[in-house]
Amino acid sequence: MDLLASVDPLIRAPLAISFGAVPGALSRYYLTLLFARWLGTSFPYGTLIINLSGALVMGFFVTLTLERAITAPDLRLLIAVGFLGSYTTFSTYALDTSMLLRTGGQDYALLYWAGSAILGVLGLELGSALARKLA
Repeated sequence: MDLLASVDPLIRAPLAISFGAVPGALSRYYLTLLFARWLGTSFPYGTLIINLSGALVMGFFVTLTLERAITAPDLRLLIAVGFLGSYTTFSTYALDTSMLLRTGGQDYALLYWAGSAILGVLGLELGSALARKLA
């Protein structure tokens, strides 16, 4: 992020977020396609796996940067807001749940809705615990 050091801070933050957002969104897109090919499309496996892995990485990254006092705000914006904000897909999670409900998959909808929330929080805590082990 040294390349951005001479850039006006009002422009630097949106640039850092943008530099992370494109790879985050593309990662989400291609992983969703990959999981659909591997596991089928009867259940939104891709969104579930992406949300859970994103929660784990978010917990790890935020804990690591805050507890080790990594103070590069541009790097935090690039990873947490840009990459992970584009990588995780809460709006898609809501849409997938709604679609499961509409197509008569109430059991799947409940499993997906609750599983994402519960396992997401557990993933975040696991990521935090892993980061603390490195300290």
